[in-house]
Amino acid sequence: MRPNTFKALLVEEKNDGHFTKQVQEVPISILPDHDVLVQVHYSDLNYKDGLSASGNKGVTRTYPHIPGVDASGVVVEDRSGTFTPGQEVVVTGYDMGQDTDGGFGQYISVPAEWVVPLPAPLTLFDAMVLGTPGFTAAYGIYRLLELNVPKDKGPVVVTGATGGVGYLAVHFLAKEGYEVVASTGKVEQADFLKKMGASDVIHRDEFEDQPGRPLLSSRWAAAYDTVGGKTLDVLIRQVGHNGTIVCCGNIGGHTVESSIYPFILRGISLLGVDSSNTLMPKRMKIWEMMAGYYSDVLRASAKTISLQELPSAIDEVLAGNRVGSVVLKHDID
Repeated sequence: MRPNTFKALLVEEKNDGHFTKQVQEVPISILPDHDVLVQVHYSDLNYKDGLSASGNKGVTRTYPHIPGVDASGVVVEDRSGTFTPGQEVVVTGYDMGQDTDGGFGQYISVPAEWVVPLPAPLTLFDAMVLGTPGFTAAYGIYRLLELNVPKDKGPVVVTGATGGVGYLAVHFLAKEGYEVVASTGKVEQADFLKKMGASDVIHRDEFEDQPGRPLLSSRWAAAYDTVGGKTLDVLIRQVGHNGTIVCCGNIGGHTVESSIYPFILRGISLLGVDSSNTLMPKRMKIWEMMAGYYSDVLRASAKTISLQELPSAIDEVLAGNRVGSVVLKHDID
């Protein structure tokens, strides 16, 4: 039954230009008028959520706003007739949590075209252990598999391996049977990354640039890069003949200066990942992939928090002090 109000983390812009984030009881009328109303059981905390909750106008233009780019829960009503009340569903990507109120509230209202039936055997909790980071990691691996990247050609390196996408890419690649090397600035997390499936852990400083050399010694059969910038440039020159690089991040920079020689002399491929706007047929296939990759190791890596704990958790994630997923559990009446 549709409630009159619900609890949410509401971010507001004050007259002095500052932003506040507080758990409040808000009217259901605050939500947009879309076909599907979902009672949210779980969400997860992403870096983009932290930016939205901090007033970053590059992520969210209009406030007051409820962040949360991911949500899993139960359908309350659907005017489109696509879903039935009580059906368990997942919503990630598109505009949710950016300029459409998101999963940090107990209810969301979204277009039917954004909604994915929860794939078996995942639970609503499991789906948010994965969330957008898992979807992004799996989408990149989906693209590698499309190119039939061989599993016996040598190691696949994952950069930014302790990040939200990185550690999941490590786990999924290992599940697919690849030899995975994890690159990170947090080498103290080596045990965690090896639990995820890494055969070796190296420091990110090993991607030291050698300016003026259009090709470097072949080191990797493939790479999953979550960093961008100079790291991606070095990877382009290190990946071996017919190698493949998946690119999904820009924390190291949004531009790349590299030589064309790795492309025309080694025939490498550079694959981009846009997880937000993936078309639904492919989106459902990728969720099915993740259901197959999911494991108790991932479940154990997650930290569960309440709505009241969310503001401090946001600060922790923005500071880069969290490894593993943070799952928000809503109180369900």
